[in-house]
Amino acid sequence: MKPTLLILAAGIGSRYGGIKQLDQFGPNGETIIEYSLYDAIRSGFGKVVFIVREEIKDSAEALFAPKLKGKIDYDFAIQGVQSYVPEDLGKVDRVKPWGTGHATLCAWKQTDTPFAVINADDFYGREAFATMAEFLQNDSDDTQHAMISYELKRTLSENGTVSRGICVEREDHNLESVVERTKIFEKEGAIYFEENEELTELAPETPVSMNFWGFKPSMFAITKDLFETYARENLHSPKAEFYIPTVMSHIIKNDLGNCRVFKSASDWFGVTYPEDKPKVQASLSPLHESGEYPDKLWE
Repeated sequence: MKPTLLILAAGIGSRYGGIKQLDQFGPNGETIIEYSLYDAIRSGFGKVVFIVREEIKDSAEALFAPKLKGKIDYDFAIQGVQSYVPEDLGKVDRVKPWGTGHATLCAWKQTDTPFAVINADDFYGREAFATMAEFLQNDSDDTQHAMISYELKRTLSENGTVSRGICVEREDHNLESVVERTKIFEKEGAIYFEENEELTELAPETPVSMNFWGFKPSMFAITKDLFETYARENLHSPKAEFYIPTVMSHIIKNDLGNCRVFKSASDWFGVTYPEDKPKVQASLSPLHESGEYPDKLWE
């Protein structure tokens, strides 16, 4: 059974100042998502689900559907602020989406195979998709999940702070812990994260999650229970976000499963700020010139 790819594309892009999921970066106007789609198709994924906000669904479908028709099955899932919120809590007063863990949950009805989850605005590289596809197709343990890790020093932005899942790996190559740090930056040759106005230095080779996860379907029911509790506790916190690492940490801590860590040798790059765009464009063009990608992805 071919795995499914879930693409987290519901973010508002407040720091970017626009809908970066649909912005053009490649030499022929390709979005970053299109490189992930291309790599997923040639790695053996059988379906893609775009997780979007209702207001951008039509634009996303108009852009991607013609390119995917006949190449891979596709569907759309809506991440709304009321999605999976317990009915007794009533109307939720927030605009910002609930976060990556909630977004994944919103694709439950469209997903019935082992699946991977990625960000819409990150370039992961072909090797990462091939590794994850092989795992999802060949590992039959419903409690064994996976992630692709990258070295922290290769995932920073020169233009501001970034959010990263800081990982600790066990000797058996399973994940011991992952903690989301939302203010990571480089200063005078060292890397720090800031929390409660305190700085903590991080090693440049620290493995981090870039939200490239591989899950078995058992993850959905666990996520639903966790999110319902989270929604009750954060109903009046409009900026609170329910992250995928929260789910994975719960799974590990409560012996509900394990998460294999695959270290990627691929180059990673992505966009958080408008100033990141030229660097991404400069990174993509050589990949076409070298033959890693054809001159035009969809010809």
